[in-house]
Amino acid sequence: MEIEITKEANNQLLMRKEVFFRLKHEGASPGRAEARNALIKELQSTQNLLVIDRMKTEFGKRETVGYAKVYESEDRLRKVEREHILKRNFGSLGEGEVAKEGE
Repeated sequence: MEIEITKEANNQLLMRKEVFFRLKHEGASPGRAEARNALIKELQSTQNLLVIDRMKTEFGKRETVGYAKVYESEDRLRKVEREHILKRNFGSLGEGEVAKEGE
């Protein structure tokens, strides 16, 4: 799998870096976990600070385009991100973590 960062921007208000990317792959489209791991290596981030907001593969192409966000702190990530995006990226959340969302 080959990663190309197509656009990068800093969002100072939300304390995060916003990244648009393109993954070139052979065979089946990569899963969210596989794409996250590749982006973490490429952007030199940590596992708990990067979330993929969306990914899309066009029919018949071996390219996936997407949008990811890298936060400055885990606390900021939990306050800003929507619950369904957190579940997609980190799996099911414990009750304590869901409670943090409403704060």
